[in-house]
Amino acid sequence: MREFHYSLIRDMKWDSEILGLIAAVYKEAGKQEMFLKQRPAELEKLVEIAKIQSTEASNAIEGIVTTDTRIRQLVAEKTTPRNRDEQEIAGYRDVLSAIHESFDAIPITQNYILQLHKMLYSHMNNPLAGKTKNVQNYITATYADGRQEVLFTPLAPYETPEALDRLCAEYNYVIGNAEVEPLIAIPVFIHDFLCIHPFNDGNGRVSRLLTTLLLYRSGFYVGKYISLEAQIAKHKDLYYDALFDAQQGWHEGKDDPTPFIKYLLGTILAAYRDFEDRFALVEVKRPALETVRMAVSTKLGRFTKQDILEICPALSLSSVEGALRKMVESGELAREGNGKSTNYHRLK
Repeated sequence: MREFHYSLIRDMKWDSEILGLIAAVYKEAGKQEMFLKQRPAELEKLVEIAKIQSTEASNAIEGIVTTDTRIRQLVAEKTTPRNRDEQEIAGYRDVLSAIHESFDAIPITQNYILQLHKMLYSHMNNPLAGKTKNVQNYITATYADGRQEVLFTPLAPYETPEALDRLCAEYNYVIGNAEVEPLIAIPVFIHDFLCIHPFNDGNGRVSRLLTTLLLYRSGFYVGKYISLEAQIAKHKDLYYDALFDAQQGWHEGKDDPTPFIKYLLGTILAAYRDFEDRFALVEVKRPALETVRMAVSTKLGRFTKQDILEICPALSLSSVEGALRKMVESGELAREGNGKSTNYHRLK
């Protein structure tokens, strides 16, 4: 069985782009810590928004969807799921909540990863929940003409349990002994996890939950306030491209994880910068119109009322609606569509 990356990357020299991204993430993490001390109550409202966005986005990447209203009911109110998609969404909600509340009590071992997978399917009857795969899986691309192409063949089922154990053991060793920078070790772990592809189903969602868990355990809490999954979903082609580039030669130990490291570090940094933008909106108490005007100034192209609500957690729905109406009347915004399809764009 191939060696995992930790034995190979201890002494690697990283290029200036990776070093710059790591330095920028540490700087933003320090700022976040300062912001949290200043306005903890207002920022707590971002937590529920991030939970909703994370649950919605991570499932949507896999084609698991429901309405905006039902997502909010399932995540915020924990209502009973009505169909298979909602059962999967509810499972993701439960795992994410467990990570938010108890990340320091969830060690990185195969047993705990299997438990997270079992919880993901706890609202449905899946006999393989919490078990590694029993059939060979493939990572494929489907083209417009219906043709499918195998992009990568993960490990065989019989190799999977040992590989997952070794990956966790090596990660814990290098983190416990401070041998590898956590912001390098985390993307490498996720990359290798996806190359093993340990489950028949749910690999992508578990990998995104593990990303949040690993970051929390290393002191990077941005995923609590800004959805990393929404950042990934926004540019999912870049996610798949980086993963594909990094996987080439993996079985022979000749792959280069650098593209995926850069991708994930860029995603984490973008989330921290989104957090800083949102903090600016709650830092000083302003009239609703001024707050919405500031929020609108961060938007390019078309946006919805919901987009503004999400970055103005201190405002009520009626306050946002009123401010948008005034901005349309004053000629600052144009409004298009009706009902659920209503959107806005800036004129000034």
